[in-house]
Amino acid sequence: MLSIPIKPFLVASALIVSMSSAYAQDNLVNSLKINASEKSKESFKFTDVVNIENTSIKNQGSSGTCWSYSANSFLESEMIRMGKKPVELSQIFSARNAYIEKGRNYVRMHGAVSLGDGGAFHDVINMYKKYGAVPQSVYTGLNYGTDKNKFAEMAAIGEGVLKAVVSNPNGELTPNWEKAYTAVIDSYLGQAPKSFQYNGKTYTPETFAKEVVGINADDYVEISSLQEHPYYTKFTLMVPDNWSFDQVYNVKMNELTDIIDNALKNGYSVAWAGDVSEKSFSWKNGVAFVPEKKVEDMTADEKADLFNGPKKEAVVTEEMRQKAFDNYTTTDDHGMHIVGISKDQNGKEYYIVKNSWGQSNDYKGYLYMSKEFAKYKATAIMLHKKAVPTAIAKKLGV
Repeated sequence: MLSIPIKPFLVASALIVSMSSAYAQDNLVNSLKINASEKSKESFKFTDVVNIENTSIKNQGSSGTCWSYSANSFLESEMIRMGKKPVELSQIFSARNAYIEKGRNYVRMHGAVSLGDGGAFHDVINMYKKYGAVPQSVYTGLNYGTDKNKFAEMAAIGEGVLKAVVSNPNGELTPNWEKAYTAVIDSYLGQAPKSFQYNGKTYTPETFAKEVVGINADDYVEISSLQEHPYYTKFTLMVPDNWSFDQVYNVKMNELTDIIDNALKNGYSVAWAGDVSEKSFSWKNGVAFVPEKKVEDMTADEKADLFNGPKKEAVVTEEMRQKAFDNYTTTDDHGMHIVGISKDQNGKEYYIVKNSWGQSNDYKGYLYMSKEFAKYKATAIMLHKKAVPTAIAKKLGV
C-alpha cells in the first residue's frame, strides 16, 4: 500500500517498477520543498490536547519503506501503552521478510503483480506474526557501506532476477530461483539473524517478539472508506502496494476521524496511510490541510501565504473522497504515525503526525495534519481493535 510515488501517474510509475520507489522518497521530499511559506512556524500557535508517547524520529533514507518505519513506530508506542520499555524495532527486518514474500508472490503470479520496496501496514503485522521481530541494533540492513538506506541498486538487481525467473527460460522452474533472489536481498541487507543476544539473554526473532515485544498480531485492524463498497464490510483495497491482497474494513468517511479521535483520547496511537503529494501538504512547514480555494486557482501572493497561519478549509464530502481515489489524485503515497491532537490559535484541531524523513522540517520530524486532510487523503488507517468506538466496532464485528 505504501510507497512514495510522484504525481502524475502516481500509482503505476513508482510501484510496479521496483527500482522506482527507491528514488521516489528523495524525489517526493525534494518536490515538497517548494510547498513552504516564509513565516509559517511563527504564524501557527499549536497547543497540544493529546500527545501519546512515542520513540525517536527516524530517517528511511532512499527507500520506499515508510510503511515499515511508521508501522514499527506504531508498535513501539503500543509497547509503551502496554507498560513495556520500548525497543527500537528493526524496520528493515520487517521489510526484508516482506521482500522475500513479495518475490514469491511475484513468481506465483507470473509477474502480474506489484514489485518494489513499497508495502502496507499489514505487511509489518504479517511479518511479525510469521517471522517475529528483532531490535534495530541487531539488524540495521546497512550491509553495503552506507549509513542510511539506499535501495535502488538492490531493487534493480532483484527485479532482474525475478523477471528472468518468470520468463521461464528452462521451460520449468527450478527450486533454486528463490535462493538466488534471497541472496540478492541478503547481500545488501544482511542475512536475517536466527538468534541473537539482547540484554544478556539469547533470543530468536520469534521468542523476542513473544517475550519482549509482547504484541498480539491479531489485535490490529485496518480501516478505509470508499463509497463503492458496502459500509461495515471488508474489501480488498485496490492499490498496487497491497501485493498480498489483504482486506480492510469499510466505514463512512467521517467515521475515519471519529475512530482516530477515539483512539487518541483513549491512549492509542494510529498508523495513517495516504496521499501527501498535495500542494497543501508542506513537509518543510509541517502543515497539511485542505484549502477552501484550490491551489491552482490561487494568485501568486495567496500561494506564498498558504502556510502562514491558519486558513479556511473546504468541507470534504464522501463524493470528493471517492472521486479523488478514482482519478489518481489520492494514491498510497506514504505512511506515517499519528501520535496526538493539537489545536491552533483559533481552536481548530489537527493531528500530530510523526514522519520518517528525519528532522529536516520546522517541527523536527513531526507535522500537523488537519482532520479534513486526514479523512480526505487517507487510503487506510491501522489501530488496535479496542481503540475503535464501541458502536462502530459492533457494526464491523470486531
